[in-house]
Amino acid sequence: MPIQYHDPRATRLAPPVPYQLRAALDGPLTVGLLANGFPDSVAFLDAVEGALAAALPAASFRRYDKGNPSIPASEALLTRIAEECDVVASAYGH
Repeated sequence: MPIQYHDPRATRLAPPVPYQLRAALDGPLTVGLLANGFPDSVAFLDAVEGALAAALPAASFRRYDKGNPSIPASEALLTRIAEECDVVASAYGH
């Protein structure tokens, strides 16, 4: 019996739409880093911050941790992040 391969990719129903970054990456920028509370999510964001700091020397960083991976971030935390940051990256760990 010959080997058969199945392509698991679904047929796209709509064309992909590229998105535009809202923040200019060539000047001062405040980057929020949100850990979700899983083990090692903070350690992972330590590495992310180091890589981003090397690529974006004018950036400053603010750290957040929602503390519990089983619940969404609170509205208060999301509002604070939106007010304090130009962009944000969220991460999880295990």
